[in-house]
Amino acid sequence: MSIENVKAYFRAHGMEGRILEFEESSATVDLAAQAVGCEPARIAKTLSFSVGGQPVLVVTAGDMRIAGPKFKAVFHEKPRMLAADEVEEKIGHGVGGVCPFAVKEGVKVYLDVSMKRFATIFPACGSGNSAIELSPEELEKYSGALEWVDVCK
Repeated sequence: MSIENVKAYFRAHGMEGRILEFEESSATVDLAAQAVGCEPARIAKTLSFSVGGQPVLVVTAGDMRIAGPKFKAVFHEKPRMLAADEVEEKIGHGVGGVCPFAVKEGVKVYLDVSMKRFATIFPACGSGNSAIELSPEELEKYSGALEWVDVCK
């Protein structure tokens, strides 16, 4: 179960206690915002793409959408999201709980600059009813992100 992998990952960093688990679903931006009690923009949504045949995660603010031309400028190809049935196999987390923590080896993580406007954001933790509150700096550190990108509109 991927939330268990994320818990173990954060346990190794002394942060497992910061993971929030909800009775209700937090599998969409709006549901997560309700569960956490924040505006939807502060939900860090993790999108799964195939770039050059390899899995790539792009984490963005909840109110943002991928801009095709910006994505192509960074990754040198049009955005192609993984099909729902490919996500868990290639990333290690199922749709609704995809996060940039404890992912499968070879998955590259990028963070969109849209999240830098907030003191804290809430990414999922491997299940459709979990989240963790992190600063953008903490998200960068614990996600192992390669870099900050600007791929949203």
